[in-house]
Amino acid sequence: MKLFLTIQREVVKKPLISQVILETGVMINVERAHIDSNEGWVLIDIPENERERIIERFSELGVEVKQLENAVIHDDHECVECGACISICPQEVFFFDPGYHLQIEEDRCILCGRCVPSCPHQALSIRQ
Repeated sequence: MKLFLTIQREVVKKPLISQVILETGVMINVERAHIDSNEGWVLIDIPENERERIIERFSELGVEVKQLENAVIHDDHECVECGACISICPQEVFFFDPGYHLQIEEDRCILCGRCVPSCPHQALSIRQ
């Protein structure tokens, strides 16, 4: 399960992820991050059964936490299943099934956005 963490200036310099790992014993995979001296965001992947505990602990530490669901918005009416998104995606979110119909495994998405400009029919967008 993916969580999107927004880290404000007041806590950006603290080792928050390390602290939560040490306190909970839960493995946290950092999939993508952008942090500077003023603020930041981190996309993490955690075990589904630890969701409540991890969200609660990050919230207690002053981090805004959102569960990431349906990160990729796919317009079925615009999509022509050309596969341009397949070749550009570093996480293999998009693939063809045996019948050559485009499939999307959204839980693999890391919000890089590379698929959006690659789509010639503007059938893809990333949820903000």
